[in-house]
Amino acid sequence: MVGGGFQNIFKIPELKRRILITAGLLAVYRIGVHIPTPGVDGNALADFFARHQDTILGLFDMFSGGALERLSVFALGIMPYISASIILQLLTVVIPHLERLSKEGEAGRKKITQYTRYGTVLLSIIQGFGIAVGLEQMSSSGGAPIVPMGGWGFRIITIITLTAGTAFIMWLGETITERGIGNGISLIIFAGIVARGPAAVSKTISLVGAGTISVFEVVPLAAFMVGVVALIIYVETAQRRIPVQYAKRVVGRRQYGGQSTHLPLKINQSGVIPPIFASSLMMFPATIAQFSGVPALKTFSDALRPGTVYWEVPYIALIFFFCYFYTAVTFNPVDVADNLKKYGGYIPGIRPGKRTADYIDRVLTRITLGGAIYVSAVCVLPTALMVMFNVPFYFGGTALLIVVGVALDTVAQMESHMITRHYEGFLKKGKTRGR
Repeated sequence: MVGGGFQNIFKIPELKRRILITAGLLAVYRIGVHIPTPGVDGNALADFFARHQDTILGLFDMFSGGALERLSVFALGIMPYISASIILQLLTVVIPHLERLSKEGEAGRKKITQYTRYGTVLLSIIQGFGIAVGLEQMSSSGGAPIVPMGGWGFRIITIITLTAGTAFIMWLGETITERGIGNGISLIIFAGIVARGPAAVSKTISLVGAGTISVFEVVPLAAFMVGVVALIIYVETAQRRIPVQYAKRVVGRRQYGGQSTHLPLKINQSGVIPPIFASSLMMFPATIAQFSGVPALKTFSDALRPGTVYWEVPYIALIFFFCYFYTAVTFNPVDVADNLKKYGGYIPGIRPGKRTADYIDRVLTRITLGGAIYVSAVCVLPTALMVMFNVPFYFGGTALLIVVGVALDTVAQMESHMITRHYEGFLKKGKTRGR
């Protein structure tokens, strides 16, 4: 039962300790979101963001959990780290040295992680400089400058503060992954998105009270949202099961094998990585352009905002690319086919070896297409709701995929801890299909 499952959490010391560590570190992150960067007029900055919520700044602020709107020490969020990870993964395909490191096991992964950290600091310095220069040229609607005393002193302090903030968030994420429960980087993004939920609910209630939106519109909208979440959960846990048969083997007087099983292939094999990567790549140049003083770049940034064709088309194209790219990086049909052959397994009707690898690759390519279409549809959902139904808040898209995906991953990890120690899980018989 669900109640018994939650009670069992506190009967496992290790799981209890991991949950408390995760909650504590996420609380530290949320406190840091409210610590402002020196030299900025908070009221003028809030007024500026109120006039630019529908631009790229509003989307970037959502991923930073409201830190950019306050220009806190965590204003850059975790996006520089994600951008550096994207660059390293892409370079792994074309640079032999990085490819060798990726195949050297734990030592190689540590080296790549080190390169990713260096790249994070470099990108943070570049973005911090762009934000500092841009803020010096911005003002509120009343003409009050956002930065009363600009210059290189302010720029250097801003660069150091924002870079240190991103490095600290990176450490928080890695510590949560190592000592807490779930993926730390994803949980930090999750916390920032969920923290904005109460404000959206409050805004909707105020609009209903003011008569801008009727109750008859809110109820069907709420039902539709519940249906979308249910659909995402269904697709995220859906699998294409390829039947696998193991041949009988006789070792001494004992007979092994002969059982039937299956090879599970997820519909959305790459999870929330494609929309996160796509958003990061789209936001990085747009943010630099938004805060730059070049009129042509500002025009480019204004055109490249969510809801426009200039944003949606490249965004969907990047989602498709990363769906296939990340699936190819994390799942190798040749290795799977070799392992099946090594242990006497085969797919009925398919010859072991290359034929099996080709068959798995063909099935994976087809279901990845369906997964990419599904992810793209969810990611353009907010635009459709805002334009067609005048929804007063951001629902769907990358944020919803991250929230649902991270919640499923975290619950699955907690389930595995509990079931391993013979405790009842959250659901009856302790069965939760992990992602």
